[in-house]
Amino acid sequence: MSIVQTILIFALIPGVIYGIVALLTLRSKFAATPRYRPGQPWEYPPIWWSANPEGVGTHRQVNPGEASGTAVGGARGSW
Repeated sequence: MSIVQTILIFALIPGVIYGIVALLTLRSKFAATPRYRPGQPWEYPPIWWSANPEGVGTHRQVNPGEASGTAVGGARGSW
């Protein structure tokens, strides 16, 4: 086995395999749209995010002083 064959088998072929895997993992990074970073101007219309899009707009109006049903909790923590 010559030195050229040894380099081809033990260095070049694994290097090509690592290169292909690296390109496949970075493919989505190069193809994706740029992300918003804090401090950049926001160029999109405002939206209200909801985890339940079907439930948007179906909330019940609660008057001050009215009991809110079974809701409990608040902005406190008990450690």
